[in-house]
Amino acid sequence: MRKKFVVLLFLIPSTAFALLQSRNEDPLTTLQTKITQGRATLEFEPEHGYLKSLLKNLDIPVSSQGLVFSKSSFQFPRISPSTPRAIYFNDDTYVGFVQGGPVLEVISIDPKAGPLFYTVSQDKQAPKFERQTNQCLVCHYYFDAKLGGPRLVVLSLLTNASGNDATGTPLFTSDQTPLDFRWGGWYVTGTHGNQKHLGNLMVRATPGDNVDLIDYISHLDKRQGANVTDLTDRFDTKPYLSPHSDIVALMTLVHQANVHNLMTVASLKIKPDSPAKLISDIAEPLVEALLFSGEAPLVSPVTGTSGFAEEFSQRGPRDHQGRSLRDFDLKHRLLRYPLSYLIYSKSLDEMPQPAKSYVYRRLNEVLTGEDTSPKFAHLSKGDREAIMEILQDTKPEALAR
Repeated sequence: MRKKFVVLLFLIPSTAFALLQSRNEDPLTTLQTKITQGRATLEFEPEHGYLKSLLKNLDIPVSSQGLVFSKSSFQFPRISPSTPRAIYFNDDTYVGFVQGGPVLEVISIDPKAGPLFYTVSQDKQAPKFERQTNQCLVCHYYFDAKLGGPRLVVLSLLTNASGNDATGTPLFTSDQTPLDFRWGGWYVTGTHGNQKHLGNLMVRATPGDNVDLIDYISHLDKRQGANVTDLTDRFDTKPYLSPHSDIVALMTLVHQANVHNLMTVASLKIKPDSPAKLISDIAEPLVEALLFSGEAPLVSPVTGTSGFAEEFSQRGPRDHQGRSLRDFDLKHRLLRYPLSYLIYSKSLDEMPQPAKSYVYRRLNEVLTGEDTSPKFAHLSKGDREAIMEILQDTKPEALAR
């Protein structure tokens, strides 16, 4: 494994290393500075170490907890269906907790460099923040000449009872991924009617069986994993901050990770002198993701179990009519007003000017009805008008041409 790390590190472009060494403004760096200056502290408690205190300092809600039992972490020996890894997130930070693990895993979004990877030691004497530039990037770096760079990964894996991937073929999920293919290797709590997903399921296959992934999923009986609201008969939930792995939080995580990745590509690849075609090739997918183009529709209402939906909705700015881009729909689609709340993010604000100008111009073309192309046909006239009115009150610069 160590040889693999070395080889991959030599392949990572030098520009990425320059960003890794640059001055960062991500939330964990900010917290570390506050702790150094005595303006913040982390409190240790026996069962979870610094987890509760870290979440509080980073303003990450416990209701965001998702539980993943596939061995998709460098702490994989400690992860299994009986000891899943817990993941918590807000708009710009992700924290992973493994039972008995020596460290907390943190991904903190820098507005210019994108996701930065850290561990926070679970040492009772003093927490130690360490920047990770090797083992995390083995999985969290996308090697592509045009779109390559550090990335967030939300996988769906057919997982067996030991927590291992049964097929060796992970599915990278986004808003466009049908629920049928989401959350393999995850626990999922919530109701979703007749819709099915891969959550809460373990399969008997092993990598040596050479299973055809799509065919296997199409014949898999997903009923046992559907509409689960209580996980206590599947594993001991007491060691976790919450007994939930909320379906609405997981849907939000899938959306957010994809948009963060596209913003990272735009920030790293677009320069002041970039040609128009390169800007369009990179920034247009971001516009589509912000507007939920191609989003897999819901055919039944979805309801979570942890209170995440209510807490999430309270966090955003509202217009004079009380509307917010953080309001959920959950009957036909994720959000009531389908423009991503990440329009307010520092990552978008600090994108290179050509990228940001492109995004704002295209948003205007779509929302005003100037662009009537099929990829935005899911936006009704009422949707477009409502989004424009919300932006006018909460982020008017996004409507400036």
